[in-house]
Amino acid sequence: MFRSRSWFGGVWKPKNPHSLEHLKYLYNVLSKNQTVSENNRGLLVETLRSIAEILIWGDQNDSSVFDFFLEKNMLSFFLKILKQKCGSYVCVQLLQTLNILFENIRKETSLYYLLSNNHVNLIIVHKFDFSDEEVMAYYISFLKTLSLKLNAHTVHFFYNEHTNDFPLYTEAIKFFKHPESMVRIAVRTLTLNVYKVEDKSMLRFIRNRTAAPYFSNLVWFIGNHVLELDACVRNDAHSHLSQNRLADLVAEHLDHLHYLNDILSLNIDDLNDVLIDHLLNKLLIPLYVFSLLPNLSEENTPRVSSVVSLFLLSQVFLITAQHPLINVLAEIILRGTADVFTATDWTQRNSQGAACLKPGFVAPTESLEESLDEQSDGTPNGFTDKVVVQEIPKLQPNLNITDEEKEQRLAQEVVPVFFEAITSYLVCLENDYSALFVLCLLHAISHNTGVDRELLDTVLLPSAAPVSEELPADKPRYNTWLVEKLIDIITLSCQPGCGVRLVTLELTISLLLRLAVKDGVSILQDCHLAAVVGAKEESTSLLRNFYKSEDIFLDMFEDEYEEMKKKPLNVEWLMMDSNVLLPPTGTPMTGIEFTRRLPCGEVERARRAIRVFLLVRDLSVRLSGDTRDTQLPLTDRAACIQVDNVLDLNNSDLIACTVINQQGTKMRRFLAMDSSQLILVEPDLRRLGWGVAKMAGFLQDMEVQGDKDDSRCLHITIHHTTTGPLIAAKFVFDDHIRCLAAKQRLTKGRTKARQKKMAQIARLLEIPSSVAQSTPSPPAYNLLALRQSIHQYRSTSGRPLLNQRPPGLSPVLKVPSSPKLREREREKEREKERERRDSGSGSIEGKSREGSPKLPRPRSEEIPLKTC
Repeated sequence: MFRSRSWFGGVWKPKNPHSLEHLKYLYNVLSKNQTVSENNRGLLVETLRSIAEILIWGDQNDSSVFDFFLEKNMLSFFLKILKQKCGSYVCVQLLQTLNILFENIRKETSLYYLLSNNHVNLIIVHKFDFSDEEVMAYYISFLKTLSLKLNAHTVHFFYNEHTNDFPLYTEAIKFFKHPESMVRIAVRTLTLNVYKVEDKSMLRFIRNRTAAPYFSNLVWFIGNHVLELDACVRNDAHSHLSQNRLADLVAEHLDHLHYLNDILSLNIDDLNDVLIDHLLNKLLIPLYVFSLLPNLSEENTPRVSSVVSLFLLSQVFLITAQHPLINVLAEIILRGTADVFTATDWTQRNSQGAACLKPGFVAPTESLEESLDEQSDGTPNGFTDKVVVQEIPKLQPNLNITDEEKEQRLAQEVVPVFFEAITSYLVCLENDYSALFVLCLLHAISHNTGVDRELLDTVLLPSAAPVSEELPADKPRYNTWLVEKLIDIITLSCQPGCGVRLVTLELTISLLLRLAVKDGVSILQDCHLAAVVGAKEESTSLLRNFYKSEDIFLDMFEDEYEEMKKKPLNVEWLMMDSNVLLPPTGTPMTGIEFTRRLPCGEVERARRAIRVFLLVRDLSVRLSGDTRDTQLPLTDRAACIQVDNVLDLNNSDLIACTVINQQGTKMRRFLAMDSSQLILVEPDLRRLGWGVAKMAGFLQDMEVQGDKDDSRCLHITIHHTTTGPLIAAKFVFDDHIRCLAAKQRLTKGRTKARQKKMAQIARLLEIPSSVAQSTPSPPAYNLLALRQSIHQYRSTSGRPLLNQRPPGLSPVLKVPSSPKLREREREKEREKERERRDSGSGSIEGKSREGSPKLPRPRSEEIPLKTC
């Protein structure tokens, strides 16, 4: 009878797994199996899992569960198990149990109970076998979970102020350069969670005992990562075979920068001083900035290519805006000289009496593990409570001085070699490989809020002097030399076969507007404004070579305009694209976006010419002060008929049809047209002769095909509607006559709509009118207005109607004639006028009819149609 029930150690196993009795049973299991063996490993693993489950239940339902857990000191069993060589199987389950337990505990009192007696810290410092990936994953996950529980109260369970011991933090940062990226990410998360805790004694420990060795090893690790990135760029410069590897390296560098920025954003002054000191003196200046000078070489000095250096510096300025770091870095780039690397400027002493060191990218004297182990043994490591921050020599900005004094001082100062070096890359005669990154860096510096306005004044921004029309001399000044460089790039991009990519042109225009527009008003000098106008003429001339009457040109023109407006330049996203680090390529097979590579083939060259024209024209419009472009877009969507608009359809040509969509749904509609749109309307039940638009599509993007099996059907596809998505449906008319009439009107409407758009493009490109065809007027909401205007014209006008024609009427072309022919026609008209005056016969009504134009009636109107 007793053997039929689960029995162990003289204790019955309760039926309810969520109860205090079940926890007591599990306690007895651990008590009887304190020595791990092959026979009881499975039992121990299941017991640990069950303990975590019942503790989570007890946290929410029964406090006596935790009382028993603490009374029996059950965490001590975990430690006893760890101290034995129990193998990874049991260790993984134990770490998983602890992780689940701390993740799900909600009550603070329960958390305090678990953290008491220092058992958790002893588990943290246990020497696990980290060669096992599974053990490593669960261990670092356990530490990260504990860091999420840190606050001003719980931190004292982990940091011992008397012994100066903080194992949760010190053990975690030892894995900051672990080969597994998920481990590195967990370490960064943990450190940020620690830094956020507002405890002065704990932060003092981190600053004095761990900050210097941790940050020095961290920047050395980042620097070596950068050297690996540079090597990948050099080796893959022509083959483009390592794009995935390069993308991973760039993403890792971005993660580093975001992590450093997160630390700086916590605004812990003492910690930031140490971090900024190491960043500037051990990484940014000696490796990033030093590489900007290709002619400056030193033995045994690591460096990267100028392209990689510009790319990385751009990322720094785009990600962080911490003034103490960014302003110093910007000052070195814009005003610094090569003296920043000489030893003479670094032999001075700072205010605390400590000697300043020369910047250099060198390895730390000892590893992070060695530094932390020395501290735990009580061995002095050279770090005192008062951390001395190295000062870097800075060029003091000229403040509160007159313009004359500023010019005199600038004349006496040494040439800023870094700024001169980077702007020398703006020459794009061969390609724009380096110029793109120079523009990105200048753009990032000028938009960074951490850089002083005085530093950017007249260098990357116009001066602060007010605009005055009465005193032209007082107009804001700008960097004329840099503006000329930018205009040269714009002009060059308008030449056929140049190596300037669209992204470079767009970035150049953005920076030029930043330099030359103040408070929405252009401050460009006349000579520079004339150069921009000249570039616009060059872009217009370039596009004229691609102007064609084929449908594809119109489609490309509108698509490029929509893409330009829909996807404005985002420099931060651009600097996340690793493909731009490789030399410009002209093949689309690399997968690189069109705007970030050179064109391939005639179609892409036409697309590029269209985009160049649109960009340069937009620049010219903005510099001219126009607030609204009256010629683009070609279609004003706001003036078009929209879905649910109520329309007056009295005396309008309507064709009844049944629309069958792709899902097979049938809808009874009336088909109507204006000069640019196909509208499907439904009668308005409240007003006779009015209808509600249920679909409005553009005629120019429509395809019409007949049905070979049914003469009453048309298959119509509309690629663009006012609501956006493509529409493909089957239209069934009452008879084949109405079907033919609808097809004729739709086909003619499409042709006329496209001719109108091509004529608009021709006017933009200033193509002679003899080349472009006459086009109808823009669409109107009231279809009846077109009929009324024709009727009024027939009774009052003596000239042929060109602008307002009923749908389906072919456009009237103006045929140029010679002067002699025009003179003969005028003479014949004068003779007819004299004959009419001399005769004096006929009624007024007859004269009016005789002199009025006789417009041909469209064939579609001659067919009797069923209207509402």
